Amino acid sequence: MVSVEQQLELIKRGADEVLVESELAAKLRRGVPLRIKAGFDPTAPDLHLGHTVLINKLRQFQELGHHVLFLIGDFTGMIGDPSGKSATRPPLSREQVLANAETYKAQVFKILDPAKTEVVFNSSWIEQLSPSDFIRLASQHTVARMLERDDFSKRYKSSQPIAIHEFLYPLVQGYDSVALRADVELGGTDQKFNLLMGRELQRAYGQESQCIITMPLLEGLDGVKKMSKSLGNYVGIQESPGVMFSKLVSLPDTLMWRYFELLSFRSLAEIEELRVAVANGANPRDIKIKLAEELVARFHGEEAAATAHRAAGNRMKEGELPEDLPEVSLVAGEDMPIAAVLNQAKLVKNAAAARDLLSAGGVRVDGEVVDRAFVFRVGATHVCQAGKKSFARVTLISQARD
Repeated sequence: MVSVEQQLELIKRGADEVLVESELAAKLRRGVPLRIKAGFDPTAPDLHLGHTVLINKLRQFQELGHHVLFLIGDFTGMIGDPSGKSATRPPLSREQVLANAETYKAQVFKILDPAKTEVVFNSSWIEQLSPSDFIRLASQHTVARMLERDDFSKRYKSSQPIAIHEFLYPLVQGYDSVALRADVELGGTDQKFNLLMGRELQRAYGQESQCIITMPLLEGLDGVKKMSKSLGNYVGIQESPGVMFSKLVSLPDTLMWRYFELLSFRSLAEIEELRVAVANGANPRDIKIKLAEELVARFHGEEAAATAHRAAGNRMKEGELPEDLPEVSLVAGEDMPIAAVLNQAKLVKNAAAARDLLSAGGVRVDGEVVDRAFVFRVGATHVCQAGKKSFARVTLISQARD
């Protein structure tokens, strides 16, 4: 059984804030599965890796034996979350929201275990509230407190309009926690106001307050702004394996550890080993390839991950052999130095090029780097690689002497 301390260590991995950690520890000590809530408004049909930061954390809770409530905000999606927005969002129709919700369900189960996930729609309880219920809900908060929220405050000070229905959004999100009797709610750092609203409303409705976990907003491929489809700095989880692979391998080196921490399922010890390898001279691109293959496999399968580099336009990975490996037979009366073999097999332009490549460590025989001292024995067959693109399976055939 996983101890409370071990659970907290995993739960806190990559998290920005846990409120209140002592309360969460107390909940965990009861030894019963907690109800873990995370809400997603289906305002667009496709999810990107930024969305999966929260979903990955939900998966970790599942692995610890807790009950995940994947909430699709089909009601709140028609209001539009005002978090971080400088203007009122245009509402979506119910048809748009429901269509997007179906794609969400298909995508999230590439990460979550369907057998351990309860998918819920907040319209199922919000639409049952009477006008008097809504009045009671609205009475739990003041306009002054709403205007403390950063985005509302900025809009109010700059005379930007704030529609009354936007004040309903955090109230409805908070009421979702009441309806679901959530023990823990997850959200991005920009959701903290709304998450705290859930704590307050649960108290007002006579429930124990949920703990909240805020997760960082994943930077996009530019390494600066939050990942967003509108900014073009995203990796969509439904993008083709080749496109996904290419984007991830092109990450800035300084960003790859952030992606490992928030997106990889490798242990922290494994990631630290990769850090040490890079510090000791490993090529960062090789490490990014490991991340790209892991994520491509998650969303497209192991076979797609194994060939994604080709779909991305890269002929081969380091150490991989081409499928159409040429066969070359050379006739010789005696053993030959490797430089001569490369030249006669036409894997290099001339003998001088072979010697230069050998001096630079650019020649492999059967996958191992060799130097000019390597001798190719008569009767032997070896796979020879000169540089990154010249390959052949070479056999040295004995020439009978008179």
